[in-house]
Formats: sequence, C-alpha cells, structure tokens
Amino acid sequence: MIAPAATASEVQPDTSHFNGLQTTGREYRNLSTDEHVMTRDLDQRVPLRDGGFLLCDVYRPEGNGNYPVLIAASPYPRQVQDLGAPTAIIEAGNSEFFVSRGYVHVIASLRGTGGSSDEWGFFDNQERDDLYDLVEWAAEQSWSNGDVGMIGISYFAIAQIGAAAARPPHLKAVFPFEVSPDLYEAAYHYGLFSSSFISPWLTMLGVTAPKTNAFWRGHIANAARKVLHDPRVHRKVGNINGESAKSVLQLIMKAPYAADPWDDLWRTTAVDHQTRDEFWDERNVLPLLNKVDIPVYVGCDWDNVPMHLPGTFTTWKALEHNPDVRMCLLPHGGTTWPWESMHVEALAWFDHHLKGRDTGITNGPPIRYWLPVAEEWRTSEVWPPAADYKELSLGADGVLSDQPKSGSRELLCLGTGLARAPRARKSDPPSVLYWRSAPLEADLDIVGPIELQLSATATAIDTAWIVMLSDVAPDGTITGITSGWLRASLRQVDPVESGPGAPILPCRNPQAVPIGEQVDYRIPLIQNARRFLTGHCFQLMLTSDDQPKDIPALLDYRHPPVGTTSRNTIHASSRLLLPVLIRGSQKND
Repeated sequence: MIAPAATASEVQPDTSHFNGLQTTGREYRNLSTDEHVMTRDLDQRVPLRDGGFLLCDVYRPEGNGNYPVLIAASPYPRQVQDLGAPTAIIEAGNSEFFVSRGYVHVIASLRGTGGSSDEWGFFDNQERDDLYDLVEWAAEQSWSNGDVGMIGISYFAIAQIGAAAARPPHLKAVFPFEVSPDLYEAAYHYGLFSSSFISPWLTMLGVTAPKTNAFWRGHIANAARKVLHDPRVHRKVGNINGESAKSVLQLIMKAPYAADPWDDLWRTTAVDHQTRDEFWDERNVLPLLNKVDIPVYVGCDWDNVPMHLPGTFTTWKALEHNPDVRMCLLPHGGTTWPWESMHVEALAWFDHHLKGRDTGITNGPPIRYWLPVAEEWRTSEVWPPAADYKELSLGADGVLSDQPKSGSRELLCLGTGLARAPRARKSDPPSVLYWRSAPLEADLDIVGPIELQLSATATAIDTAWIVMLSDVAPDGTITGITSGWLRASLRQVDPVESGPGAPILPCRNPQAVPIGEQVDYRIPLIQNARRFLTGHCFQLMLTSDDQPKDIPALLDYRHPPVGTTSRNTIHASSRLLLPVLIRGSQKND
C-alpha cells in the first residue's frame, strides 16, 4: 500500500500495474507479499568522505521497523522516478512495489546532479567512492537492517556495477539490468562515435541536472503524474522500447542549459578522447570485477544491440570467477520505459539474497535466454553455448554462399564539402552493399558471437565499416538482428584474448590504412540469438556511412562519418561467420 503524500496521511492499496515481462518464464515461491504502507522522506543528505554530499529520497514502510535496502543511483532526476513517463531517464524501479513488500527504496542523485554537491564526473573513480559511502550510510540508518542491495537499469545499472567494484561491506547483492561497465564501449562503437545517443544524452543531463524541486514536484509535474498513471494511458506506453525512449532525448536537447560542465564533457568525450586512453580506462570497471564476490544478476533484451547488450556479455565474462552470478537475455520488448519490467524476477533475487527466502531464483543453470522465432526459453551452463561456425562468402554477385567465391564489389563513401552536383552521383558506385543467402533448407539456431572477416581495399587512409545482419522472410519482410562496427584505422586485434567469431579490438593504436592495398579486418557483430526458419535468408548489409536515413540502423543509433572520401572494394575472400548451435549444448525450458 502507498501513501501518496510525504505525510502518509492518505493511504490506498498497492496500485502497481506493470507493463512488460516480469520473469524469465518461471514461477517463484515464498515471495514477499504486499503488506506495508509506504511513506517518504525527501531530500535526505548523505555525507561523503571529502565533505560533499548526495541528496536522496527514501521510500520506506511506515512505522519504526527496519528492512533491507535497495539503492538506485544515477545522474537522472530522482524526483521524476515515479512520474511514469515513457522516457529513458525513469529507470530506478517502482518504489511502491518494493516498499509494500518490505524493502526501503533509496533513490539518490549522483554528485553534481539533482542538488547534490560539486560536479558530475561521468562514472569516474570519485563516483565509485561516493557509491561506497552511499551504501554504508544506508546500512546505518534506523530504517535499515544493514543488508543493502542495488537496483535500476541503464545508468542505474552502471552505478550498481561501479559500487560492486568499490566493495562496500554492506552491499550484499545487485541486479544491474541493461549495464554498460565500459564507457568507451558505450560511447564508441569500435572507434565510431555513437553521436545519435551520446550527444543528446549529455545535453539532456545539462537540461535536467540543475532543475530543483520547484520544477520536478510542482503543479505541472504532479498533473503529469496523475495522467500518466491512469490505467488507460499506462497501457498505451507499454510498448516503449529503447528507440522510442531515445527519441525523447531528441526533444529534451532543444531546451536551454548551462554550458559548464556539459559542453566540456561533450568535447572531452567526442573530440579529445577518440581512442582508448587513461580517460576511458578510469571509466571501465571490468578489470575491477575480478574481486567482486557478491551475487550479481545481469540481463538485457536482445534488441539493445548498440548500447547495453555488449556490456551484459563483458560483465558476465569479467565475473566468471564468481559462482553467484546469473544472466538472462529477454525477447523483443522485454525491457520497458519507464522501467517496470522484471520486477518479480528482481523480487525473487532480493528475497533470496537479502531476506533468506527460498524463492527458487538460483535453481537450475545460471543462464536463461529467449530464443526468438522458436519462442521459447533456453538454459545453458556457459556462455556462449557450444556452436559450429557456418562460413559464408561475400560473393561479387551479391550472394552469401558456403562455396568459395572470387571477384569483388565496390561502395563509395563521400566526405562533406565536395561541391559536387547531385546529378553526377547517378553514375557513382552504391554507398551501401547487400549480400543475401539462398533460402535455408532447414531451420538453423544461431546463438553467440558473430564475426565478419572482411578483406577490403580503400583509397583513403581511414574509413568506417558498418555491418548489419538481418533475417529475410519468404514474403520479403526484413528483420534487423544485430550489427557490427569498426573504424578501419583501429583494426588491430588482440590475438591472445580473441577467439573464434569473437575478435577483441583494443582501439588504442590507430594505424593508417595502406591506400590501394588489400587489408584483412576482423569485425565483431554484437552477440545475438535467433532461429532462422526454413525458406528464410541471411542478409548482410555493409556501408561506410550510416547517416543517410534510408540506410537501416538498429534503434536508429548512427555515427558521424570518418570524414574521408574513399572508394572501398570488398573482396569475395571475405567471410561471415555464424555460430550454429550444436544440438544438445543447451536445454529447452
């Protein structure tokens, strides 16, 4: 139950009605039930070791009891986390759901945002120190029993994994859904700046971070809460996915904001640090996870290819020493904005680890993933599941074939400012190439890392390679599955860390492309899973510039051109490597 005002003078039953998937297909037992009335302590000050402070809102069961605590922390406005708007900044989770079931939900504004002191540092070492202090502060409060977990998706998940790396003693379990533990990987796709997300995102922070309670908790915001929580309106925003939520950022960035520090942060990210260096090393917690021993539940939906899906797999790998890690991969639409999906799964996780209830969340293999098109849950003890790689040649005839091919194809990537008449472009080679396989003679389950071994010649010292794998149905319907990217000058591969179908590219030492020489590239496509049905075809798209809107881009994530004009020749010795699941390497569920 919930008291909608801070005074808790009026009460009503728990009104949580969730859009989105709530579990990974299992029924859990012994879950906490709706037994408590919620009250709020707003604008609580959390002291930090350097004399600064964070502001937080505490949602807790009414009365004098003490309970396990779930912390959600990010630079997004804590005051709007109950707004219900379909936007990618409402990701802390539903306070009413967890508090009514015997948890305290603490929503904190990170340093430099939402009234907290000083300046935001973009996931730096200072932020991890602050999160340590926040966890330990929460553990000491009168409403806390000393057992602390963390919750929330996207940046809230990034904060969780940062706190886990800092290892505060009272942090007992985390649930970092849609995580990006390596900020270079989120900002750059193997050297290509993810401008259509990062630029509006930093602007959004500049717009929202300084706003006060007078704005976020005023008459307009309260009226919006009332409308957005109407069941009819709530149902209509149930299909908001990552692409739709991102579009809201495009609207927010039109609002005015203070240039300091947000424009400086943008230049630092987009201009000054285009390759991995010390700036990005500080913002990569993966090397710090080797000492994390608390329970961690990572997950993502298969749709989130250009943002959080890669980080889910790198986090899983970095925690392979930890026996208390679980991972799930969700079907299309599995994550919703505002975030209210997977709350029952999270409840089962925290009931087990913070309350000692036998919920069944740790039973069975540690990995549960949805196999699209087969429309069923699968389980696995390891990731990736065992697979045999199917190799397809990129033929000069535009056919993906399992037979060796010869010849080549050309695509033209034009820079800007060429002062060339539009009509002259009619005789140009295409700016995008497609290859398509023959219709499949049997169903194939593709699960795991995918690689394009590209052999190409360029007429410039640098260019971009942008790849998309799609499923083409017999009626011509094309469904984008996953993508890969690479700035050609950052093609160096780590031979020790790389594996079949999974090249590791450090992106540290740019090397000019030798003009006119055939160069071999290993381009990783983001891991994915799908059943390709009999009669369907594989389709591979390749371009060097995805800015034109007629070129498909997953979730509409696009990149600024490398800037060089180049005629790029693709040789038929190129190979697409697809992981075909070995029968028996996984289990149906």
